[in-house]
Amino acid sequence: MKSPGEQVNQIPVANPNNLARVRSGLVKFVGRDEQLKELHQQLQEKERIAITAVVSGMAGVGKTELAIQYAQRQKQQSTYPAGICWIQVQESNPGLQLLSFAKSQLNLNPPEDWELLEQLDYCWSRWPPLDGDVLIILDDVRDYEDIENYLPPQEYRFKVLITTRKYWLSESFEQLRLEVLDEQAALELLGSFIGKSRLEKEPIAASQLCNDLGYLPLGLELVARFLKRRSHWILAKMVQKLEEKLNTLKPSGEMTAQKGVEAALQLSWEELDSQGQWLGCFLSLFALAPIKWTLVETCLSITDSYELIPLNEDWEDVIEDSLLDWNLIRKTEEEDYQLHQLVRKYFRSKLEQMPEAGKLKQSFCKVMVQKVKSLPQSLTKEQVDRIAPSIPHVAETATELQQWLEDEDLLWPFFGLASFYKDQGFYKLAEPWLKQWLKVSQDRLGANHLSVATSLHNLASLYDYQGRYSKAEPLYLQALELRKQLLGENHPSIATSLNNLAALYHNQGRYSETEPLYLQALELTKQLLGQNHPSIATNLNNLATLYHNQGRYSEAEPLYLQALELMKQLSGEHHPDVASSLNNLALLYKDRGRYSEAEPLYLQALELTKQLLGEHHPDVATSLNNLAGLYKDQGRYSEAEPLYLQALELRKQLLGEHHPDVATSLNNLAGLYKDQGRYSEAEPLYLQSLELRKQLLGEHHPDVAISLNSLAVLYKDQGRYSEAEPLYRQALEITEQVLGKFHPNTLQINRNLTTLQLTVLQKYD
Repeated sequence: MKSPGEQVNQIPVANPNNLARVRSGLVKFVGRDEQLKELHQQLQEKERIAITAVVSGMAGVGKTELAIQYAQRQKQQSTYPAGICWIQVQESNPGLQLLSFAKSQLNLNPPEDWELLEQLDYCWSRWPPLDGDVLIILDDVRDYEDIENYLPPQEYRFKVLITTRKYWLSESFEQLRLEVLDEQAALELLGSFIGKSRLEKEPIAASQLCNDLGYLPLGLELVARFLKRRSHWILAKMVQKLEEKLNTLKPSGEMTAQKGVEAALQLSWEELDSQGQWLGCFLSLFALAPIKWTLVETCLSITDSYELIPLNEDWEDVIEDSLLDWNLIRKTEEEDYQLHQLVRKYFRSKLEQMPEAGKLKQSFCKVMVQKVKSLPQSLTKEQVDRIAPSIPHVAETATELQQWLEDEDLLWPFFGLASFYKDQGFYKLAEPWLKQWLKVSQDRLGANHLSVATSLHNLASLYDYQGRYSKAEPLYLQALELRKQLLGENHPSIATSLNNLAALYHNQGRYSETEPLYLQALELTKQLLGQNHPSIATNLNNLATLYHNQGRYSEAEPLYLQALELMKQLSGEHHPDVASSLNNLALLYKDRGRYSEAEPLYLQALELTKQLLGEHHPDVATSLNNLAGLYKDQGRYSEAEPLYLQALELRKQLLGEHHPDVATSLNNLAGLYKDQGRYSEAEPLYLQSLELRKQLLGEHHPDVAISLNSLAVLYKDQGRYSEAEPLYRQALEITEQVLGKFHPNTLQINRNLTTLQLTVLQKYD
């Protein structure tokens, strides 16, 4: 395996671009030749350009269409040999979209043990060809903060084009202010749909039509498609109908041009049958992002909404024959559907007038909640890819439609969004959703509510996982206290809180505080749930692990055996929890040197996990890793190495390269190479593991201290004493601060440092 600096990438594809994901609905692009020339000239002179409307807040003026046309033309002319990357900002995290482009189109593979921004920096610095220009297009930017961290370096070769309704968005962008079309261009656009001859027969009516529509491309296209279907209408009739609609519109602060679009939408609306109208309104509930039809079908098929949904055997025919035909929705190259923001706004206003609007919103929210509830406890990479298209719509539920979530469902969208990012190792993206969940729960349900306790508990769990123990502890304590107030001292949730608080202290090495909490949780669970319950087995396992880590092996073993036997009784011999218990017992035997007893248990756990969960599952990687550790301790290196490599590769495939378990595998494989004296192979792996842990868990996590200690031991074994000592000291500082001076890890690192110092003294005496 190569270190990051040595990583070899494949040759990128020719003319890399992802323009297939955006589709123009125009028959002919007119009236913007000068703007296209100006845009190109500006991009050659400056690195960052923003396409905005000439009037603040103007929509429908054709900003996205201009960007599409520019990109398509420059693609044909190969102006940007290093690629054209289109990012739909409102669809999902722009940084993740950029990273996906770099991997799929450029075959750039940054170490996934790095943070997202570091992976992007890696891509920017290696973007091939190094002397070729790049065009990055960020469509529909609402807030500069959404893109600020993901912009490329301000170098001449990186051209950034954004479309936005906010001309004040950032001073770092040159402005291309887009006016409405002039009359000649507007007429040409109309003629491209309905034929030039129809315009020539009624020039005055044609000009009036353009004027009434405010010369906005969106309104002109809507009316043009309308006229194309009403080929027997004279233009004067269209003018009359449009003016009638304009006169019926309520006074508002909107510009005259956008009122013309609204009038055009009203005419198109009236041409839809009732099912087309209903479906348009329903689709406005989705986020302003691509919509998978399968997700729409799920929403339409939920049982408790039959009375809300018109009877129809094939709703996809409605969208194709009605909404698509009237240009009220567009289809992407990926066969997803997407509404223009003005069309979505119009449909949403119509939805608000429907008596069943509230129930439809509740129904939509329920589907998104069910989508999240169906997710497994830990997401694999394949599962992440499968759920990703739904994430913008789950986020819509958590934000814009939040009030329509029932109280008992309030937690699920936030929990799902946090889990989606946490399971990918993007903890910084997970944290805001957990914080928002806490705030929303407090605001809606009051400070003294079980949902607040649950949100406190989950935020604490994230901090605990990151090693941010000082932030986790007060939240766990708050959650415990609140649960006691609301549920009393004797409730299963109290036992859960006690157990997790104990686990936090366990992680910190605060064993004297850990044991009474584990015992209290165990006793309470027995009282409430009886002696034979899965939670009892879990508590026994936790207590056994504590004794195991303290070296109290004779006390740990009977608890492990009890837990294993109980799990077999309750779940049968073939259950993942049984495999987990076998692994724990095997680890105890390994640590006691009882290798002949440990090996069959490890093999049994591995085989059982494969049978139950399949060959490609994170738990299989864990079993492979454990078995490899046994062989390593026995000096059976040739048997250990392929297992470590399998575990590492499987974790990368399932969890992505940016995951704590990958860091553990790298560290273990490095340890194997060190024990064999293969120092040149061990060092880059230790360094990768260390960097990954720093990025994922923070600079002051106990696992970072373990990596620092491992690297220091490697340097000591090589006689590189001056490099080893500062690493030992860094590791010691972390463990003393986070775990305390008397934690076993702290004591071991202290011994290692002392040994090193004695070795150096003896060498120079």
